[in-house]
Amino acid sequence: MSLLGLLSDYTIQNVVIGAALLGLVSGTLGCFAVLRKQSLLGDTLSHAALPGICLGFLVAGTRDIASMLTGALITGTLAALVMLVLTRHSRLKTDAGLGISLSLSFALGVVLLTYIQGTNNAAQGGLDSFLFGQAAATLRSDLWIMGGITLAALALVMLFWKEFKLVSFDPAFAATRGLPVATLETGLTVMVSLAVVVGLQMVGVVLMAAMVIAPAVAARQWTHRLGTMVLLSALIGIASGVFGALISAMGRGLATGPLIILSASVLVVISLLFAPGRGFVWSLLSQWRARRHLRSQQVLTTLYRLAMEHKDTTYRTQQGMVDTYYGIGTRLSLARLQKNGLVRLRGQDALQQPGWELTTDGITEAQRILDGLGHGDRR
Repeated sequence: MSLLGLLSDYTIQNVVIGAALLGLVSGTLGCFAVLRKQSLLGDTLSHAALPGICLGFLVAGTRDIASMLTGALITGTLAALVMLVLTRHSRLKTDAGLGISLSLSFALGVVLLTYIQGTNNAAQGGLDSFLFGQAAATLRSDLWIMGGITLAALALVMLFWKEFKLVSFDPAFAATRGLPVATLETGLTVMVSLAVVVGLQMVGVVLMAAMVIAPAVAARQWTHRLGTMVLLSALIGIASGVFGALISAMGRGLATGPLIILSASVLVVISLLFAPGRGFVWSLLSQWRARRHLRSQQVLTTLYRLAMEHKDTTYRTQQGMVDTYYGIGTRLSLARLQKNGLVRLRGQDALQQPGWELTTDGITEAQRILDGLGHGDRR
């Protein structure tokens, strides 16, 4: 089936729109979790949403998406507040507090899920799909709920942009400015809970943590500005959601949630490898250039020292002598120096053996290098 044919399908439209909304809200809010060094927060909140889903089902008596997502938001927020209380009023670090909240919440959720499965309620069929997501079950009415949550979260980010930015980078300074740091941090945590709630049906409890973190991690490699990072993270999240949904639709029996996460992971890997200034490949290239530059400087200063030893600035050093001194071929380094006008090859006739001679610029540059090292040798 062609791409246009896929997009004309009602179910696929719902999945693609839902995945785009998920990528937008999780990419935006995930930036603040990453900058606050709370990457485990998404994992905690997503696992803490499971008991809320179960409680929402028990209250409604059926699989009412609004009731279950409301329950997920409440329990996710409570788990986050427990983490904040533990870290603020005890000696526990943030990761320990998050781990405690995650374990307790998920254990409670599994107990409630087991209880519901034992009630013989016909409506509970497929409730465990929230563990790994069931994107195909997304309805147009679900999209309105997801869209409303996304819109509310983005509105809050825009409204409190300066405050959230300051709290994320320097909470101590924010406190000295009189900002309610605890309230703002709680607000950010609740908003990440909103992002988790949006993604529960699409990617599930287990994989939602990656959707909160992956777009932000990828975006962080490309920029040093928060505004640009948030925008890139949102775009990466949307692209991951849409690509994953379309690949799932074109395949046979391929789960949408894991494909969305794999799409985001591919973008993370690309960013880690190729982002200018931060990427692994960029770092290797910079190191290679630095080594090459250092080797050229070493060869240039060696030619200068030999010339000074012979008290002749026009002294010619043969290629073999330089190679023997360094134990490796130096022709490429000398060629670079020649290209930059620092050395020249002279005496290539029958009467003289060819040798490398410093130019005036080469002498000046060698003296500058040696003076910078603190042991210049001017004669």
